[in-house]
Amino acid sequence: MTRKKDNAGKKVETSPSSATSSESFYYEPGESVGYLLRDCYRSFSKQLEKKIGEYDIKIGQWFFLRELWEDDGLSQRELARRTGMMESTTVVAIRGMIKADLVQRAHDPFDKRRYFVRLTAKGRRLRDKLLPYAREVNEKATVGLSASEIKKFRSVLKTLKKNLRSSE
Repeated sequence: MTRKKDNAGKKVETSPSSATSSESFYYEPGESVGYLLRDCYRSFSKQLEKKIGEYDIKIGQWFFLRELWEDDGLSQRELARRTGMMESTTVVAIRGMIKADLVQRAHDPFDKRRYFVRLTAKGRRLRDKLLPYAREVNEKATVGLSASEIKKFRSVLKTLKKNLRSSE
């Protein structure tokens, strides 16, 4: 059920199938898809940051490490693109990660304006220590959901992402 305001400003319930696109824009904050996703993201981040914080890793660094663990040696620009971060934010994060001895940055031998980011031995070692925490948080979040529900949920999220990206 969604809620909308009628002509008198009174909140009324409508079912999603009966609501037109102009009617379905109104949501109580706790019912909006965007609001719910934001709250879930915050909860995921808070839970994960508690765990990875034991290794002095910040949640912002986590996203970069995840990408580098899968594909080490990315350019700064590609790392920014994959994490959805602005390039300026990526530069600041990489500097902090260099200071923490998690990554190193090296010039592209063919284009001195371009940098590649590579994990250090310390950064690589953290993979097997930190990934189980992400698994744990995901498992905690999905308690009570069947494998098919989780698969469908992932599909829905990918559709939302695709829909929103197509309008960027």
